[in-house]
Amino acid sequence: MDRSVSTAEMVADTLATASLEIIAATSVEDALQGISSSDVDLVLADMDLILEADGTTLDLFKSADDPPELALMTAAPTVDGASNAVKMGASHFLSKPLDLEALKTIAQRAVDTRRIAQENSVLRRLISRQDVSDRLISKSAAMKEVLATVERVAGAKASVLLTGETGSGKSLIAQIIHQLSPRAAGPFMPINCGALQEQLLESELFGHTKGAFTGAVTAKLGLFEVAHDGTLFLDEIAEMSPAMQTRLLQVLDSGQLRRVGGTKLRPFDARIIAATNKDLKASVREGTFREDLFYRLNVVRIRVPPLRSRIEDIPDLVETLFVKHGAHGTEPKTMSRRALRILMQYHWPGNVRELANLIENVNLLAAGDVILPEDLPRALQPAGSFESMAIEVPLPFTEMERLHIMRALDFTGGKKAPAARLLGIDVKTLTNKIKTYKIEY
Repeated sequence: MDRSVSTAEMVADTLATASLEIIAATSVEDALQGISSSDVDLVLADMDLILEADGTTLDLFKSADDPPELALMTAAPTVDGASNAVKMGASHFLSKPLDLEALKTIAQRAVDTRRIAQENSVLRRLISRQDVSDRLISKSAAMKEVLATVERVAGAKASVLLTGETGSGKSLIAQIIHQLSPRAAGPFMPINCGALQEQLLESELFGHTKGAFTGAVTAKLGLFEVAHDGTLFLDEIAEMSPAMQTRLLQVLDSGQLRRVGGTKLRPFDARIIAATNKDLKASVREGTFREDLFYRLNVVRIRVPPLRSRIEDIPDLVETLFVKHGAHGTEPKTMSRRALRILMQYHWPGNVRELANLIENVNLLAAGDVILPEDLPRALQPAGSFESMAIEVPLPFTEMERLHIMRALDFTGGKKAPAARLLGIDVKTLTNKIKTYKIEY
């Protein structure tokens, strides 16, 4: 903001070379209008112009929803002038003629500072949601990108498709989208589409009338109706049968549903978030998933990265999980540097869920308050880790699978159900493989 057209043009030309957008103003009123209509990171203003305006001018700059940094410039710099600039809220005090390279650095830093502040604002909003945020760690670039997308889409009504490996945190991201949305006061209703038989899944989603089938002794609301003004989370959507896919598509297209055994059409208003650990496009090509339903769900797609793609998050995740599993009133356990290094070198096929299981295990079984490498499961020990064996000795695929299953069983203390979940298979399949490979556990 400067009366001098030549100075404004010179500044604009210089900052344009740094790929920065410029709004030129020759009066306070023009500058305030620019701030109100655009996302401004830095205001560069002539100090004399500010002083000539009424005393509320700076208050107007500072009262913006996301106030920009202020840099004041003058042709007659003095110590008193610099002191006054600081009192006026200026972050920078520049003398004319301007050092254009210094100005370019100041402007770029202002842009970077604003971006970091916006990211932190998102994180603070997430942290305020204590029921979900304690497991969301996002120092890595991969998770920051996910959070930025979540922030952008949370306020919309569009369907969201979450993709990613088992245990990577898709359910948690779905909850955060709900809690950051205008529907946060409404219910969040999750259902695993792969855990129920078709008839039961149909009844759970759409409800049923009394006598609709054997055992339907009373009428029942379905989750579409229960989730009114809230969010319906369809986990493992790829496991839905073709018939259920057709029924779901009809309901999503019409915005109305008919309970099992009923004749009345009932409207619903629930946002749909779906999740899968499979490649739905491949499922469409194979004919196991309806293409029209895929496009209906895939309005916004968010890929949740696996833990091995965000190892920077592991130290904070470990600390958070120790706090979660620690005894009330006692100091949580900590992980030694050597043990933490082992965790950060591990492949984590079970993702955050596997890490959570491990921390719960060592928190209960380790004798000391500091977890050492020898306290970790055998599969993670450097001398016997799966990764080192695979690198040093080329193993047949069946042997790799056997070792992988043994590692999962070791993590879960021999419990097949949680081991099957880590491996992404059902318990029956795991039982058959245990028999085939003669695995003792």
